[in-house]
Amino acid sequence: MYKILSDSILFKGFNEWDIENLLNKINYQIRKYKPKDTIAFSGEECNYLMIILKGYVKGEMIDYSGKTIKIEDIHAPKPLAIAFIFGKNNKFPVTVEAVMDTEILVIHKSEFLKILQSNVRILNNFLNAISNRSQFLSNKIKFFSFTTIKSKFAQYILELAKDDFYIVELKQTQQQLAELFGVTRPSFARIIGEMQNEGLIKIEKKQVEILNRNALIELIN
Repeated sequence: MYKILSDSILFKGFNEWDIENLLNKINYQIRKYKPKDTIAFSGEECNYLMIILKGYVKGEMIDYSGKTIKIEDIHAPKPLAIAFIFGKNNKFPVTVEAVMDTEILVIHKSEFLKILQSNVRILNNFLNAISNRSQFLSNKIKFFSFTTIKSKFAQYILELAKDDFYIVELKQTQQQLAELFGVTRPSFARIIGEMQNEGLIKIEKKQVEILNRNALIELIN
């Protein structure tokens, strides 16, 4: 457990022995989940720091039409809903479900507060983590403001490519991207075909070549 935690953003700069000493001073649990087990429901109060030790989970939202939209996959050793532990409206923003056998370190926020008050480095790591999370959520809001799958995929590709690259490697499968965009895989495959026929991109397996960057930019403006 301590080895995987040493790779977590919260314990950056700590070795296994340091982490063991910190955790020995507080109460914590290790919870185990099977695939498809619900770890937390959207709107449920978030009173714990939760860090994935093994496996991975997915965060999903249900829109007003009842459609399930995948927000992200979260792998070990990332924390869950870290920006929502404290504050007035400290509720899970999404429903979290285990994708495979998963183990999670669970620390009540009162116990976590003891660590924050006693260790400046952990506090600094925590502030960096919630800042990064806020930026991620801001980008997600921007992403979901796009109304078409084509514009969402254009934004996704351009974010991967930044300003200087014309060939990017997709980090997710077509099925995962379809879930991210809230459509079926056949619908997503059709959009990809259209974009290739229009000369916007060229795809070979998971590699995407940008053929017309300006046209992609126009799709998201």
